[in-house]
Amino acid sequence: MDIQLFIPCYIDQLYPKTGFNTIKVLEKAGCRVYYNPDQTCCGQPAFNSGYWPESAKLAEKFLSDFNSEMPIVSPSGSCSSFVIHHYHKVLTHSPELLALHDEMKSNIFELSDFLVYVLKVEKLGAKFPHKVTFHDSCSALREYGIKNQPRLLLAQVESLELVEMEESETCCGFGGMFAVKNNAISTAMTANKVRNAMESGVEYLISTEASCLMNINGYAIKNKLPIRGIHLADILACGY
Repeated sequence: MDIQLFIPCYIDQLYPKTGFNTIKVLEKAGCRVYYNPDQTCCGQPAFNSGYWPESAKLAEKFLSDFNSEMPIVSPSGSCSSFVIHHYHKVLTHSPELLALHDEMKSNIFELSDFLVYVLKVEKLGAKFPHKVTFHDSCSALREYGIKNQPRLLLAQVESLELVEMEESETCCGFGGMFAVKNNAISTAMTANKVRNAMESGVEYLISTEASCLMNINGYAIKNKLPIRGIHLADILACGY
């Protein structure tokens, strides 16, 4: 299957290896991956900060950067969900763009959802001999609807032991500008997330969201804790 790859800002700027691993996984699953190097941010940070006109410009660019007739796959439920569920709020000035968005949004998929429910693939030949837990990101879980998909994929990773931690669906404390404007509350939430993960006895905390992992790893590294966050795509690309 031919697909287009959408790489979010955090992955492009901070975790490029995850982007390449996403390609590796999709190709392993039988896809031919097309990447438009002109793509940029989907506009979510500007939208969440109240800069809707600026977000609209990025939304318009997104719609011009991708082909509405070909699946668009991204290693982020948050960014995918934003494009699907919020673009209509900033494109009200253009009936043509709203129509294009309506046509495109049904063809946008988060990576694990695309693998499990579109390609019908769960076993990719990955191997990761570690004990892990999974963090359900707020936007990925509550807006996009990702829950079982990553767990079905992880269940097929050789030598991996998946343990469910307490409050796996509770926010990690990032929330974009929330972590900046409400630092004390954010840090307490991150501490709670990391503590729950460590109490489950794992070495790694997995998520579909690079932004959550950036926040969690920042806390763990600063406090010299023996746990690390890792993206689902990086796990699925291991061992082959």
